[in-house]
Amino acid sequence: MTDSAFRAPARRLLQNHDTLIVWVQRLLNMAAAIGPLLWLAEWRDGEVKDNYRYLGVVAVLLMFVIYQEVGVYRRYAGPLEGVQKLARAWGVLVMTLGVMAVFTKTADQFSRQVLLVWVLMAFILQAFFYLLTLALFRRIQGREQRVPALVLGTGPLARHLCRSINRNPWLPDRVTGVLSEHAGDISHWDVQGVPVLGTTAEVVRVVQEQGIRRVYAALPLRLTHHVDQIQTELFDCNVDIVWAPDIFSLNLLNHSVREVAGVPLITLSETPLIGGGRAFLKTVMDRVLAVLAVVALSPVMLLIALAIKLDSEGPIFFRQPRHGWDGREFQVLKFRSMVVHQESQGTVTQTQKHDARVTRVGRFIRRTSIDELPQLFNVLEGSMSLVGPRPHAISHNNYYSDKVNAYLARHRIKPGMTGLAQIRGYRGETDSIEKMKMRVECDLEYINQWSLWLDVKILFLTPFALFSRNAY
Repeated sequence: MTDSAFRAPARRLLQNHDTLIVWVQRLLNMAAAIGPLLWLAEWRDGEVKDNYRYLGVVAVLLMFVIYQEVGVYRRYAGPLEGVQKLARAWGVLVMTLGVMAVFTKTADQFSRQVLLVWVLMAFILQAFFYLLTLALFRRIQGREQRVPALVLGTGPLARHLCRSINRNPWLPDRVTGVLSEHAGDISHWDVQGVPVLGTTAEVVRVVQEQGIRRVYAALPLRLTHHVDQIQTELFDCNVDIVWAPDIFSLNLLNHSVREVAGVPLITLSETPLIGGGRAFLKTVMDRVLAVLAVVALSPVMLLIALAIKLDSEGPIFFRQPRHGWDGREFQVLKFRSMVVHQESQGTVTQTQKHDARVTRVGRFIRRTSIDELPQLFNVLEGSMSLVGPRPHAISHNNYYSDKVNAYLARHRIKPGMTGLAQIRGYRGETDSIEKMKMRVECDLEYINQWSLWLDVKILFLTPFALFSRNAY
């Protein structure tokens, strides 16, 4: 089809399905955040001072970004999961405000009593409003008959859809059955309460007999061409048709859906820091925390530098080229932990247990990861992040790139001083392909699941992983 033959749709294909209840919850959350703050400020001082007004405005602006990232308004959560998401989002927001207050030296302008009561009261009100809106929605929904739905397909995606739709209190649909791709292909079907009603060739008959009003096409990618035929057959049945492309059978990396000029685009692989907002938030957190860490740890770093100089000849710092974001090369900085030696050109030998090259001071700082502290300057420089996949030696990248699936995809985000792999124990020597696969799986999981809350969680858990026996 030529460019001139393609005609862009007159309306957006990707519609914004935010319901009225979502906007009501947004407004209630903002009221729950601002109302108690202003009331407490007036109760303490007899008036609302400007600093509290500014705090309220900043809090509301952060809510728009952070709550969206954490997924507070995604309509698939039950009561407990919804409150948990709300707690995570509010926690990240409060910590962000705290970091901003320290960085701008405005913390002394606020009453600690007011702030503490405000944080607790605002969260309790938000949780109450969430549960209230959920209860009202269920009551309204209970007065209406749920929409009977049919899922085409019996694969993993179809199973996931059936379970998710039927347990989602926000959706009006109820999956009453599925159709298999082939006759007799139902031995693996295990979703209780959702029977296999036939094959996709019988879709018209099943729709009419079961009174189906919405059909979800969740067929494998190899059967995608059947969707057009099924849509044509169902045109006269007056049913909604929803296509769920089975992109999850592919090796995805931070997938997303968007549109350009009305054309829906499915991104199969993308850095999670796309767009200015997410990258900006991560950069701000990195730089602020790195500055605070350098100031707080400077006495320790000076003592380690002195110990290294007295223990063995050579420089205090060790520099080595590594691959960073999108494969760009940078110089990683560490405290020197080995005697000065010359590697064979193009090779880097991993440190092993009882390695003779490691100095006395080096053995201690490697086991406790103190040798990584100079990378705080890499973070300030912008070549690294506090949290992300650990940067490997370039020779290791060249070796593992054709032995571990999607190995180089770990460079789709900035390398970090710590990461998901490290807090799960995959640090130190990787003396087998299997160990490197586990580390890479953690790195790709981090890229797929990235959020500010995940970074905060990893930073909190990192000290507990520092004394791993895997680090030599």
